[in-house]
Amino acid sequence: MHAANNFALLFFVLLTSKQWTIVLVATVCEWLLGALWYGVMFKKSWRTLVGYAEGEKQKNAVLGAVASFITCFLLTFVLVHIIGWAGANTFTGGSKLGVICWAGFIAPPFVVQHIYERRRANLFAINGAYWLLVMALGGGLLGAFHS
Repeated sequence: MHAANNFALLFFVLLTSKQWTIVLVATVCEWLLGALWYGVMFKKSWRTLVGYAEGEKQKNAVLGAVASFITCFLLTFVLVHIIGWAGANTFTGGSKLGVICWAGFIAPPFVVQHIYERRRANLFAINGAYWLLVMALGGGLLGAFHS
């Protein structure tokens, strides 16, 4: 089978209505976690580390929120397939798989990007921990409700 066919297969695999529902629920949970993470818990630290001046309004906040939702959806959509292929059918199993995916696919490019951009380790910690929690939470929810 050609690579293009494999790629198409990934995105056209039929999910059950239950799987679509949990993908959407997990996406909303991950997106809300981001709002809490960056908008409340680490707001001041994150804004300082990315270069916002005190009181400066964030540009493109709506675009950022939409992009965050789409990104969470894409991660969750791919993760539901990986969890299905791996046979992870518990919260713990799905969460572990999410952490493994984070360690292999998200953390390494983040590290390199932060080094080349000369970003502080604190920023990596905030951003990396958020995506680690997204993958663990999303994987857990997908595993727990996978059928």
